[in-house]
Amino acid sequence: MGFLPIFYIWGQGVGVSPRGRILNPMKLNKKIEELVAPIIKAMGYELWGVELHQSGKHTLLRVYIDVPLGDDRKGVSVDDCSRVSNQIGALFDIENPISGSYNLEVSSPGLDRPLFGAEHYQRYIGNLICVRLQQPKNGQRKFTGKIHAVFADKLELVIDNEIVTFELVNINRANLMAE
Repeated sequence: MGFLPIFYIWGQGVGVSPRGRILNPMKLNKKIEELVAPIIKAMGYELWGVELHQSGKHTLLRVYIDVPLGDDRKGVSVDDCSRVSNQIGALFDIENPISGSYNLEVSSPGLDRPLFGAEHYQRYIGNLICVRLQQPKNGQRKFTGKIHAVFADKLELVIDNEIVTFELVNINRANLMAE
């Protein structure tokens, strides 16, 4: 794939404080997921995840879409991302979930896809992933291993032939890795 589309949208919602800080990013992520998931599903895609990033006065909302399991399509194209972005943009013009200016990026999760929850880890049991923790475990924040098991609140990775357990709430970011 070539370049991914980036669209600029202006809104006046409740998600950013007057100083430009995101108010409760987890709550805002959930609100955005609830808003966009029905549109994405109606268009024949799966909402893979939502990331909200802020750097100074700049806010980036990244929405990942994928083809549902069992779908014959080979993946998500730039045109797919553009169509979904246009629909989300129209919805956000009405709903305004984020106040102030922000960039909306709709993208495929790609080969090194981020994993957002237990259902994603479950789907890739046996695959190699890289996990970054919020709080260190044994003085370390970054781990690479194969997914061994997934529970409601825990993830087990095989690292150097040992099973290491992580609390899902402590995982800041996780991505698939090529083996």
